[in-house]
Parts: sequence; C-alpha cells; structure tokens
Amino acid sequence: MSRAFTQVDVFPATPFHGNALAVVLDGEGLGTEEMQRFAKWTNLAETTFLLPPTTPEADYRVRIFTTETELPFAGHPTLGSCHAWLEAGGVSRVDGEIVQECGAGLVRLRRIDGRLAFQAPPLVRSGPVEEELVERIAESLGIERDDIVAAEWADNGPGWVGVLLADAASVLALRPGPVPCTVGVAGPYLDGAPCAFEVRAFIPHQGSTVEDPVTGSLNASLAQWLLRTGRAKAPYVAAQGTAIGRGGRIHISAGSPDDVWVGGSVVTCVTGRVEL
Repeated sequence: MSRAFTQVDVFPATPFHGNALAVVLDGEGLGTEEMQRFAKWTNLAETTFLLPPTTPEADYRVRIFTTETELPFAGHPTLGSCHAWLEAGGVSRVDGEIVQECGAGLVRLRRIDGRLAFQAPPLVRSGPVEEELVERIAESLGIERDDIVAAEWADNGPGWVGVLLADAASVLALRPGPVPCTVGVAGPYLDGAPCAFEVRAFIPHQGSTVEDPVTGSLNASLAQWLLRTGRAKAPYVAAQGTAIGRGGRIHISAGSPDDVWVGGSVVTCVTGRVEL
C-alpha cells in the first residue's frame, strides 16, 4: 500500500543540522512488526507512524520506533510528528493547542514564539544518584569525580542521569568511553552568550557509546532539574550536537519547574510516498 511519507529535521539552527525523523503519515493497518522493520530500514534515531486517536481529547496518535524498539515518548519525534501532521492538513480540536496521544499518555503542544513546543512530561525518577554510579559515569566520561558539579536522576522514561559540569568547554571536550547508563551532560556558557548551556547525550549501545545529535526528552528533564535547583532561569536556549558537527538549538520556556515547554524549529526535508 502506498502511504504518504515525510522526513523532517528537528531542532536545527539551520536545515540539516538538527536530528532527522521519518514520519509515515498514515499508519493504519500496519502491525508492530511491520513498523519496527521499516524503522530499522530507515536507520534513523526514530521513525514515527501517525494514527487516529483512541481518546476524544487527542488530535492524533503516534507510535515511535528506534531501529530496535518502540518508545512510549521521545522529544524530537513529538515535535517532528506534530509538524508533519499539521503540514498534512491536521486541524486541532482546541484552537492554539495540539494534543498528541502516545504510549506515555497525552502530550500537549503549542506554538511559542513561532516554534512548536511540547510540555515536558513529569519525571518518573528524580533525586540523588548513587555515589558509586556517579564515579562510574565520571570514569566513562574520562574526567575526575570532582569535575562533576552536580548529578541527579532526571529520568522521564529513557533513564537519564543528568550531569552538570563547570562550563560548556568542559562538555565539548568530553571523549567518552562506554557509559554505564543513559547520561545527559550540561555545562553553562558565560552570561551574554547566545546559548545558556551546551548539552550532550550519551547512550550505551552494544558495549559502546552512541551520541544523540539533539535530544528533546533529555533537554526537557535537564530543564526541570536545572530550573528547580536554581541553576537555570527560563527562558533559555541550549545548544546540542556541536561536538559532532550538528547545530541543535532547544528553546526552553517555563511557567514553573513543573510547567516546562521544550521548543524548536522543524524543517521538512523529504516528501513522497512509501510502499508499506
């Protein structure tokens, strides 16, 4: 069956410098195995499939797949899927707000300063990280334990441990080995810089480490942690992907540490049809 398909770039400062996402605009009739097989074939960080919602509160439903598994929620697929849905003619039930249904439940989206933004989901785990794990993280990052200014669980599903270093230069200098868990590292820029933080996301994979170019879920959870502890003030912009030749820009706004919105640009790069 021929289905509408698009590929978008999410969070780029300029096109082709963000994080790519494949979107199948009509996923009806496809089984989990078929979706997973196609996601593996695209070989992108995530591939999504849009479906009719199962609840009257939602405007559409999305299923999110990596090359290996289905995710209940992820940040850049949320923005990219919403952009694709709107571009395909989607009209929200409530003016000014879109509600996405996904495995994690309902996610609210809106436009803030002209960019799509999603409301950060609540953390499923927060608080201090076991000292033994912090030491293992430091070793895997190739730094001393004392180089870590703070570390805290900032997990909204993928298992993130948030790590704060003294400055952005220290974050950019990291050359990690195999990390023991999903690790998000942030370091502040000097006041007056275009971005407030440099962020990097390290994910364990088959005994090695993969760096994600730009990560919505991580920036959502880092923002909740950094705002709650007074280490950041909203609104702010975070940079991600610099160390691997990308130029991600994540725009954080907040009414409170419990009402954080994660926004960014989305650019359509490929449109067409796919036989699925």
